[in-house]
Order: sequence, then C-alpha cells, then structure tokens
Amino acid sequence: MSGFVIGLVIIFGLVIFSSAFKITQEYERGVVFRLGRFTSVKGPGWFLLIPFIERMARVDLRTVTLDVPAQEAITQDNVTVKVNAVVYFQVIAAEMSVIQVEDYRRATWQIAQTSLRNVIGQSSLDQILQDRETINSTLQHIIDEATEPWGVKVSIVEIKDVELNSQMVRAMARQAEAERERRAKVIHATGELQASEQLSQAARMLSSEPGAMTLRYLQTLVEIGVEQNTTTIFPIPVDLLAAFLEDRTKAG
Repeated sequence: MSGFVIGLVIIFGLVIFSSAFKITQEYERGVVFRLGRFTSVKGPGWFLLIPFIERMARVDLRTVTLDVPAQEAITQDNVTVKVNAVVYFQVIAAEMSVIQVEDYRRATWQIAQTSLRNVIGQSSLDQILQDRETINSTLQHIIDEATEPWGVKVSIVEIKDVELNSQMVRAMARQAEAERERRAKVIHATGELQASEQLSQAARMLSSEPGAMTLRYLQTLVEIGVEQNTTTIFPIPVDLLAAFLEDRTKAG
C-alpha cells in the first residue's frame, strides 16, 4: 500500500513539474500572469512557472501575412470598384498584444478592411490605378496607428487587384482609343507643319539663285532617265516659258 501511495506521489510530482516546465521557441515569447496579474515576459528557451499560481500565454513574434478580401467601395468620382490587399505585420510588444486586445490577428484584419474601404472612398479611380504607392503608404499609416496600442507593428500594405464592372472597362477602352486617335492626329498635323516649313525654306533657297531651278530641273531629268520607262515625261518649269509668253503678249 505504501508503494502505491509513493507511486501516486511520484506521478503527481511529475505532472506538476511538467506543468511548471515551459519551453518557448526563438520566435515566441511567454506572457506570464500570477494570480491573474501580469508579471513578466519570458523566453526564448526554458523556464519554470509556479504551478496553479502562474499562467502563460504564448505570443508569436514572426511577421504575419494577412489577406484582406475584396472590398466593394465607391470612389471619390462615383465609380464602384472592388479592391483587395495584403497586410504584413508582427507583434513587437507581447504583453500588449495579450492584455490590450482579445485577438490581435482578427482585430488587425477588421481594421484593415475598414481602412481599405475608407481610403478607396476618398480616392479617385485614376489615383487608385496610377498612384498606388501613395495609397499603400496612407493605408499603412492608418492601420499602424490603429494597431499601435495593441503592440502590433504594420510594416507593409499592398493593394493587389482592382476590379471594375464591364461597363466601366468598355468606357475606359473607348477613352484610351480616343486618346490614341487624338495623339495620331496631332502627330500627323505636326509632321505636315514641319514638311510645309521645309518646303517653304527650300522654295526660298531655290528662288534666291537664278540657276538653282535649272539645276534642279536637270537633276530631275537624270533621275527619270535612270529608270527603264517606255514613256518619259519632261516637266517644263513655268519660269522657262515666262519669257516666251511675255514676247508673245507684246507681239499681240
């Protein structure tokens, strides 16, 4: 009978020792409470707790990747969009993440959704599509400020996808097509203007020298004669006929 009692005592002692012996990993911390009051943060490594008096809550200090589901919101210019994002955060104060909030992961997830809708509602569609860095920075600042009392540090917030309805996609496609047509017309008109300026300059240079037009005429004849044509057209400048026309007019 005494042996049985000794065995029970040994087993009871082992159970108590195992409950008092705690080990936390390098990326973990143990928040210790003594009779319900916070005492210290322990870890990493092994340590002993007072059985039935002290209790420990484990906190993971690694960076957490939080997916924010697509949030439907109306932009500042009255366009309905669906935007999802990803948030990277980690606990920097283990005791605050346990004492100040019931579930810091869910709380951060909820504040991220709310902040995403608010920021999208205060931005225009062009800002969302073209200036994501500013929106990401604004979201990071808002969420980090809200989670700071919980001992949570938000390091990165990135908008992943922006979904538009089919009508808005078609409208944007028509707008882009019209913009391309406008640019093409401007480029064509600019080319015509530059060509006319060059032709005007060339005409002034040719008219400034009496023999320049004759040389240009002879060069044109040489270029025509190089090609194997059955019919050759000789362009006669009007300037060459001007003298004959004047003489005929005087004779008449």
